[in-house]
Amino acid sequence: MNGPGFLERMSELARAGRPFALATVVWRQGPSSSKQGSRAIITSDGELDGWIGGACAEPAVVRAAKQAIVDGEARLILLGAPDQFGAAIPEGMTVVPISCQSEGALEVYIEPVLPVPHLVIVGRSPMAHTLAGLARALGWSVELLSTQEFGPGSTSNHGASNHGASNHGAYQRSMVVVATQGHGDEDMIERAVAMGPAYLGLVASRKRAEAVLGYLAERGVPRDRLDRVHAPAGLDLGRTTHEEMAVAILAQLVQLRASGALAEAPASRPEQASPGPAGSGSRKLLQLAEAVDPVCGMTVTADASAMPFEHDGVAYYFCCAGCRRAFEENPHSYSEAVLR
Repeated sequence: MNGPGFLERMSELARAGRPFALATVVWRQGPSSSKQGSRAIITSDGELDGWIGGACAEPAVVRAAKQAIVDGEARLILLGAPDQFGAAIPEGMTVVPISCQSEGALEVYIEPVLPVPHLVIVGRSPMAHTLAGLARALGWSVELLSTQEFGPGSTSNHGASNHGASNHGAYQRSMVVVATQGHGDEDMIERAVAMGPAYLGLVASRKRAEAVLGYLAERGVPRDRLDRVHAPAGLDLGRTTHEEMAVAILAQLVQLRASGALAEAPASRPEQASPGPAGSGSRKLLQLAEAVDPVCGMTVTADASAMPFEHDGVAYYFCCAGCRRAFEENPHSYSEAVLR
């Protein structure tokens, strides 16, 4: 997968706010099915676009890519048989043992690409403008919307064509701050609660916030959703100016993001593989279930592609036909080793 199709897929994921990793083959030792410069895009749920190697290398690269997305750290991995490299391993490189009949080896650079934080501010007060400016200074994606713009039929630049109910999923990774200064607070919070954002805050006094949430509870808005509203929004700094209030709200958002408290909604998972453009490599969702090849110890995907073999009611999976054949010839010794 190269050229415009590759770049379009990256842009598509970025617009949707989905994290992914780029995997690039920077070195290969033949025989190997991959080529130097081969690339793939891997999402956090194991969806893979492109080509970085065959059945031996692919699961290992996907696992490393998913970990890179979690910790946000790029990594360089070396895939091959453990005895291929000896002690000549550069510092900082991770060796991932794989056992393939081809006896090839790959060096793959994996770089996580994480979504830019998305902040939606509803209201046009001086505080709202100050908060928008501060968030942009951090490199965040910011939308400053009026009450008319925040709702069904409005336009968003963050992976959705509108903010209606059918597109609420676009805001499940977003932070929403309602700063309407008493002009439609109830309506805006009710709309925002239905969207299920990662963070929802109301800029208001404590007494006003309690009144807004109490009114919505009487209207039948589920209490568990209202309990997630930060009201008042921001860290409690006492009496503050509108500039300091913006700082307090941004500080709370930074604090919650750094602690991992702003959980993102899981990305949607396609029902089946969808073909990419001709010649671009096919897109597929890899199964997350894994197993260990009892012969060579390699971790493989536990599905039909791993040539399953049942022994004493237990299914075993293999990286290649050679390992499966060795197991068939002496299943007792290998199965005992696995159980130990």
